[in-house]
Amino acid sequence: MVKKSVQRSEGEKLPLVEDFFSIQGEGFHTGKAAYFIRLGGCEIGCSWCDSPFAWDSEIHPMIDADDIAERIIKSGTDSVVITGGEPLMWNLDYLCSQLKKNKISTYLETSGAYPLTGKWNWICLSPKKNMKPVPEICKFADELKVIIQEKSDFEWAEEYRSQVNEKCRLFLQPEWSSFERIIPEIVDYVKNNSVWRISLQVHKYMHIP
Repeated sequence: MVKKSVQRSEGEKLPLVEDFFSIQGEGFHTGKAAYFIRLGGCEIGCSWCDSPFAWDSEIHPMIDADDIAERIIKSGTDSVVITGGEPLMWNLDYLCSQLKKNKISTYLETSGAYPLTGKWNWICLSPKKNMKPVPEICKFADELKVIIQEKSDFEWAEEYRSQVNEKCRLFLQPEWSSFERIIPEIVDYVKNNSVWRISLQVHKYMHIP
């Protein structure tokens, strides 16, 4: 876990878990090429998380944000996705400022559990029951992506649908290990509630990170 005393630092150093150039595999921008930055630290602890190796920020090196930005710029990408862990445990103002100087579009994947920092072209909000989003982040979300593991998760999805702005895109995504059991429920739900779309983790079918 990240220490509370450092979680909202100036953001000139960040705990880098991994970085790679790949294809966005879920949500509104599925199929788009992007550079991915995964930051360490998460206090939410979802039982079905597919990146628990990122939870403990202390086991990952603190890297200069300038060096992270340089890796992204050198890749030749025009877009970067910042994910985690929970990336908003860290101040992302500085990293975003360096990327914006180089005309790189910034995309955030967050649970919204911490106040928003950074400048973003797109914010994907994926709220988690274990640690609810801070209320003000909902109005900034471009995309609401709710993970569905049980039928009760539809109520959770509707709770946050009522809080995001009217232009926010709405997605229900089956929890990967529960896919066969839950996807028929999601299909029926979307057929009866057409404001929602289904998000699939297509990168897992393509066997790419």
